[in-house]
Amino acid sequence: MSTLSIRIPDSIHEVIKKVSKKDHISINQFIASAITEKVTAMETEDYLNKRGNLGDKSAFIKVLNKVPYIEAEEVDQ
Repeated sequence: MSTLSIRIPDSIHEVIKKVSKKDHISINQFIASAITEKVTAMETEDYLNKRGNLGDKSAFIKVLNKVPYIEAEEVDQ
């Protein structure tokens, strides 16, 4: 495990203290969790962009054109 010193505004530190206390976790656990969430979101975005670039729009349209048109039921409108 690594140690990291960061500088944050006092106001943010106070909020982190309150939130972590409310969740019954340490400030370290809260910050580690927040960093993990952010990194995961960024990696997911990168992954989806890469996968999206592999797509073929014309092939997608061909598949959609095979779907029959059916009126929506009244409950779905």
